[in-house]
Amino acid sequence: MFGMGFTEILMIAVIAIIFLGPEKLPQFLVDIAKFFKSLKRAVNDAKTQLEREVQITELKDEAEEYKKKFRSITEEMSSVTAQLDDPLAEVEEIKKATEPKREVVKFKKKSLDDKDKVNV
Repeated sequence: MFGMGFTEILMIAVIAIIFLGPEKLPQFLVDIAKFFKSLKRAVNDAKTQLEREVQITELKDEAEEYKKKFRSITEEMSSVTAQLDDPLAEVEEIKKATEPKREVVKFKKKSLDDKDKVNV
């Protein structure tokens, strides 16, 4: 435990009994246990907080990547729309090209005189 052997622990216990006495030693051991428990809790809290911070940092990085992708897509879209002069006009041109052509046929009245001239 903590790199100490049994003899070192026994030596510390003997010194503690000599300095504290048998009356104060149990309370001292309870206080030491409380200290180590609070120290362990503080270390675990710090570890948990650090893990949360790392998670938040990863989420921020991921959000930044999506933001860059979104920007590139919007730039691409704006360049495509810039290439089209007027998208609605092109749609109208396509509609006109695909519609069947209707021609208005005008008939001229031929007089009887014209008819005779053709046969002659």
